[in-house]
Amino acid sequence: MKDTMVSAATVIEASDLSLTFDTNDGPVHALKDVSLSIAKGEFVSFIGPSGCGKTTFLRCIAALETPTAGTLTVNGMSADAARRARAYGYVFQAAGLYPWRTIAGNVRLPLEIMGFSKSEQAERVEKVLALVDLEGFGKKFPWQLSGGMQQRASIARALAFDADILLMDEPFGALDEIVRDHLNEELLKLWARTEKTIGFVTHSIPEAVYLSTKIVVMSPRPGRITDVIESTLPKERPLDIRDSAEFIAIAHRVREGLRAGHGDEV
Repeated sequence: MKDTMVSAATVIEASDLSLTFDTNDGPVHALKDVSLSIAKGEFVSFIGPSGCGKTTFLRCIAALETPTAGTLTVNGMSADAARRARAYGYVFQAAGLYPWRTIAGNVRLPLEIMGFSKSEQAERVEKVLALVDLEGFGKKFPWQLSGGMQQRASIARALAFDADILLMDEPFGALDEIVRDHLNEELLKLWARTEKTIGFVTHSIPEAVYLSTKIVVMSPRPGRITDVIESTLPKERPLDIRDSAEFIAIAHRVREGLRAGHGDEV
């Protein structure tokens, strides 16, 4: 798996990226000198304490925040140009489904905005609902679905226009452990089927290790990268791989990186 990733094209490239917010209490240094390359088809998790810039970095990739220094390219263009080119889908912490729209209606919304024909909208909605195992639920309303199913519908909406990049900001953070484990398994299957490049923010060490080909460990503010860990786990990962010596060793390195970041806090 690693050999394939090394030869793959670079999709996201950040070099000495920094972002400072001006507030009434003075400047807040959210990101500082962040440099990172993400190759096509990688599953990259960002982990670190609250306020370390994980989500801010994801938002920079999505052109929802503007860096104050450094460079960032997405598919070889600026983040803003990539946004206009619809290079990515974004899944937020909350499913964010409109309660007055059916599940199919929610998934269809970006396709309506982008001007797809009615027939193509219907075809794409059916396809992505099947991808996330929600066939037969298109006519349901969000309140009729569990939290996990709502989040799967949110992922389907992000996949509807078939962008190559999927950005996910703690999508399973509010779910119980049993549901979270199931959705982790389903997300890996989805990634294998679609071969998307995924950027995934999490606070969970087991989740980061289980899902990722690469784990980016970040320090408390100002957000910096303290370690980048290339996973040696096989692509096929049953849940019980979390009991393996290899998994535990990677988790230990993540934990050490988090501790080192706290030790550097200023």
